[in-house]
Amino acid sequence: MNAGKTVFAQLLAHLPRHEFRKAVASHRGNYRVRSFSCWDQFIAMAFAQLSGRESLRDIEACLSSHREKLYHVGMRGKISRSTLADANERRDFRIYEEVGYSLIRIARKLYQTEELAVELDRSLYALDSTTIDLCLSLFPWATFRKTKAAVKMHTLLDLRGSIPTFVGLTSGAVHDVQFLDAVPLEEESVVTLDRGYLDFDRLYAVHRIPAFFVIRAKRNLRFRRLLSFPVDKTCGVRVDQIITLMGMQSRKDYPESLRRVAFYDRENHRRLVFLTNLFSVSPKTVADIYKQRWQVELFFKWIKGHLRIKSFYGTSANAVKTQVWIAIIVYLLVAITKKRLKLQPSLHTLLQIVEVNLFEKIDIIQLVTRALRQEIMVETANQLNLFGS
Repeated sequence: MNAGKTVFAQLLAHLPRHEFRKAVASHRGNYRVRSFSCWDQFIAMAFAQLSGRESLRDIEACLSSHREKLYHVGMRGKISRSTLADANERRDFRIYEEVGYSLIRIARKLYQTEELAVELDRSLYALDSTTIDLCLSLFPWATFRKTKAAVKMHTLLDLRGSIPTFVGLTSGAVHDVQFLDAVPLEEESVVTLDRGYLDFDRLYAVHRIPAFFVIRAKRNLRFRRLLSFPVDKTCGVRVDQIITLMGMQSRKDYPESLRRVAFYDRENHRRLVFLTNLFSVSPKTVADIYKQRWQVELFFKWIKGHLRIKSFYGTSANAVKTQVWIAIIVYLLVAITKKRLKLQPSLHTLLQIVEVNLFEKIDIIQLVTRALRQEIMVETANQLNLFGS
């Protein structure tokens, strides 16, 4: 039980403090800091993420109204928007990046037994990026276009539990395919990508790990068919072939054969063509693997819609990266809490329940149970009574 602890404190209890202290010490986060520590900074920014605060002034006002309750989560520093702004500008964002990766390791262990939506006995990942538009005059370092600034959040998502396993933040000018060089893929895993990542030299590097990929082909692909397999067209598969690339540079970049699968998507009435080096599964499974790529799109939609990464409290690269990493930490804390407490609601529902009860002194399990019971009662009350007078 968590008698006397606020919901906010219970959520933060899932963050390993020894990992936090180690990250702070590694980057000297508290060097010459007298009153507003890295933990104070984290508490303030995590609160802003969970409660949807609009500005530093908003954060200061709300936290000041809960001063006594913040003491119980370890916040000792004086709350000031100028102090928080300075901390975001000056303290190395890598502190929160390291904390984020420690939580990623915890979350992946918790979700490793989750079933995939496809029949696959390998680890399955989706790689994609999302662009966050910024004002060029305020964020001149985030080069994108002549009149526009932006940052890109590149994410490798483990599809067992939708856990981000690798996150990189770059300016908007960095092309997606360049980030493929930095992504750490484990051996024998499968990654699904959009055709923006189609670069045969880099895909061959994935093949040599060895790892597997499923990617959409471009329309102007030049290839020679080596072998065709019979297909069951009732499931949407139109073509299953072994091919070799024909372009001089393409064949040099990827000298081995590939598998080409054509699939008709009845829901959206379009024909999709996939390239893969995965030969041991059915062509329908290849199409299903690519379909799971949309989980990373849903992750971006969720984190943009429910956490604060579309507008920023600071304008420097360090402040932006600090805010994004703390948003990811909050996402992971909610996911870890959900799994450890065996809570039934989705992450979206759980976050909604938590954010309006942050400083309530009630056990999270009881809070969620009560919220779901009230929801059922409201739905029941709205039903018409067919046998009433």
